[in-house]
Amino acid sequence: MKIAHREISPTQPPLVVAEIGINHGGSLEVAKGMVLAAAKAGCEMVKHQTHFVDDEMTDEAKAIFPPNADKSIWHVMEECALGKDDEIELKRYAESLGMIYISTPFSRAAADFLAEIGVAAFKIGSGECNHVPLIRHIASFGKPVIMSTGMQTIDSLRPSVEALDQAGIEYALLECTNLYPSPPEIVSLQGIGELRRAFPKAVIGFSDHSIGPEMAIASVALGACILERHFTDTRYRKGPDIPCSMDPAELRFLIDRSREVHTALMNPKVRTAPEEDVYRFARGSIVADRDLPAGHVVTEQDIWARRPGSGEISVQHFDRLVGARLTRSVRRNQQLRWSDLDGVAPLVNT
Repeated sequence: MKIAHREISPTQPPLVVAEIGINHGGSLEVAKGMVLAAAKAGCEMVKHQTHFVDDEMTDEAKAIFPPNADKSIWHVMEECALGKDDEIELKRYAESLGMIYISTPFSRAAADFLAEIGVAAFKIGSGECNHVPLIRHIASFGKPVIMSTGMQTIDSLRPSVEALDQAGIEYALLECTNLYPSPPEIVSLQGIGELRRAFPKAVIGFSDHSIGPEMAIASVALGACILERHFTDTRYRKGPDIPCSMDPAELRFLIDRSREVHTALMNPKVRTAPEEDVYRFARGSIVADRDLPAGHVVTEQDIWARRPGSGEISVQHFDRLVGARLTRSVRRNQQLRWSDLDGVAPLVNT
């Protein structure tokens, strides 16, 4: 898939998404500071959350308290939501720094607003990933979609993925665990492979709510092409998502290490050119393990392999030498040559 100018696929380095979300606490200036910190850390994409509370929730939400907050979900979002003008300015600022700006709409009105201001793609959170009417509405704008899949099974995801397929858009599915933070006992790295096998049209990624970068980095080796983590300019801020957020140093670490893992993931199992010098001394060459006379028939006890590997006959040919007759006498630890052996055809070392 492609979002703005960025191609996303197994052949490309993982796209690391810094989710500012609601960590700014409703302050545009704080949000812009977080965007700047992410940009300085080398991040390509920031993700916001667009909350129009009146269209997103009913009054019942005022009595629902999330596990990671000390106030109702209504009041959390009401306090942390940016106004329309502020979000437009945040998008402008992120793009002025060369970053890609996307956001998660939590309502139909929020989706309409993001379409109006021209986001490059939409993010669908785990809480909405089975909200097929909203998914159809978002997909109708024709933009790429990144969808987290926390709290869902493969079977429960099928109607939502079918809606994306029917819209004919490019999309990514992110393995996700929705506990903030998520301990390793409930994080599913196996889910990355399960999503890839079940939905072969999708780009697969990992939305990480654990503490530390280890799970996200490990996901790259399993095929994750997108890594999303909450982000804050400093962990000394207060907020429900701060405990599972990375700071700029950790963001830089995640970007660098994930690219290194991806680079290694592209390499087949071969001996590389830089290893040749090591190979010449590290492997063994066949030598006589004792003084042997000319005409002697070689047994296993007569030969051994010792470094360096500069000899004519590599240890890989050890068994072929048994039963050959020596054409000349050799001393202990003398490297053998094919011409020393009668009855065995020379082979090239590999």
